[in-house]
Amino acid sequence: MNLIGTILVYAALAAMLLGGVSLIRPLKFMGIAGRPHGIVVLLCGVVLFLIGVNLPAAEKKIAARTTILDDFVPAYQFAEFHSIRVKAPRERVYQAIREVPANEITLFRTLTWIRRFGRRGPEGILNAPEKMPLLDVATRTSFMLLAEEPDREIVLGTLVGAPKGWRPKKDPTPDDFKALHAPGFALGAINFRVEDTANGETLVTTETRIYATDASARRNFAAYWRVIYPGSALIRVMWLRAIRRRAEKMPG
Repeated sequence: MNLIGTILVYAALAAMLLGGVSLIRPLKFMGIAGRPHGIVVLLCGVVLFLIGVNLPAAEKKIAARTTILDDFVPAYQFAEFHSIRVKAPRERVYQAIREVPANEITLFRTLTWIRRFGRRGPEGILNAPEKMPLLDVATRTSFMLLAEEPDREIVLGTLVGAPKGWRPKKDPTPDDFKALHAPGFALGAINFRVEDTANGETLVTTETRIYATDASARRNFAAYWRVIYPGSALIRVMWLRAIRRRAEKMPG
């Protein structure tokens, strides 16, 4: 349903763009013969956008624990999963995960610039120093290190939505993250996991999960997720490729 919502949202944005342009100059080659037709296309885009962002997001629950991420987000409504194979030993790949900086991830700075609408903003995952390991940037700004099993898996968490006026406690812990189920919150977690494969390569996976604690938080986050999902997915894919490049070039 989330993928369908994203498709509808981007189809709607395209329709609104075409309809808006046709109000100035009808795009006859697109079948929009005049300004009245442009208005119809624009309004159809608006309706389609509202449908896309308001589609319900079903909750999923893990069947059995297989990763550390499962301990922190066993239920979720939004998720993405990506993987890549690397011709390097698991320990070296995990080191690359820990060390890869923003400037090694293709299109990272362009996509994050778009996400923050061109504004500089404070240092963070969307405005990362070029040569600092990206996971270090995350954990020193808006993310918390939830758990780590060296050379196997690392899990980071963040709060992506909270009730108006809420203030976090001074030193939150991973247990606080796990226990947060009060209404109005949306919790996000991401992991990187490495596994040996039969042919001597290493399989790297990364999964992002979002858990909204009530219907209102779910609706609010659904609109945001369906707009940013394509860019988010592309960042994850390019991030994995940067990890592969770094791991395969390491000495030894």
